[in-house]
Amino acid sequence: MTGKNIRLSRIFDSDTNRSFIVAFDHGQSLPIPDGLGNPVDLLEKIVEGNPEGILLNRGMLEQGAHLFGRRGGPEPILRVDWTTLDPNMKKEMGEAYRVLTTPQEALELGATAVCMYLIGRPAADGMFYDNVQEVAHFIAEAHQIGLPVIVEATLWGLRNEDQKDPKLLRQMCRIAAEIGADAIKTEYVGDVEAERTLIEEVGNIPVLTLGGSAADRSEVSRLAGEAIESGARGLIYGRNVWQVEDMAGVMKELSAIVHGDAK
Repeated sequence: MTGKNIRLSRIFDSDTNRSFIVAFDHGQSLPIPDGLGNPVDLLEKIVEGNPEGILLNRGMLEQGAHLFGRRGGPEPILRVDWTTLDPNMKKEMGEAYRVLTTPQEALELGATAVCMYLIGRPAADGMFYDNVQEVAHFIAEAHQIGLPVIVEATLWGLRNEDQKDPKLLRQMCRIAAEIGADAIKTEYVGDVEAERTLIEEVGNIPVLTLGGSAADRSEVSRLAGEAIESGARGLIYGRNVWQVEDMAGVMKELSAIVHGDAK
């Protein structure tokens, strides 16, 4: 087992081989909802829920580093790139993609793994080609130092009318697998069999389902259950965790969906 495999295994439960991860990287790409308060205090509450991992940006990892030093706690997963997901900013400034952190810097910051966007069908000329190349080059460099890379394969480019189009998402996820992703974060397309096909076609790497915009709690749980039924190895949920009043209860519920009776 290589260093990359050892690190990747740390974000999956040893009994179920599944993972519940909380995404806390939204502040870099989306407007912040009112009333959330100090982000480090919120991060501390997420840590108390004991997910397998927390996805966050460099600044929050540096400010909250003291929360990740205990054995058995969540593993830090570092967002190493940037794009704007704010529709208004896209309209005013256009689409763009940038890598912000090197693999070596990610290791020095204490990241167990990193996450990168692969944004399908942007309107900006050349953006997708550059995105594929930069992620592929980052993966090659990261693997040299034993750092696993989760690729977030989406249809968030402006050319898309349906961001959950099963055929197009299958293509995006396959590209992610082909350029060397160690795991894939992507949408649940809304149909168990279609999602099962998507997961099968990326080979033997784990697929983790993203949560998307805040929604009704019962609907969130239903879709999470279907994603796990389809073969997803876990969830990476953000706004549907820390943007609700009963955050502890929601985390417990989603963890139970992921792990069943094993935890």
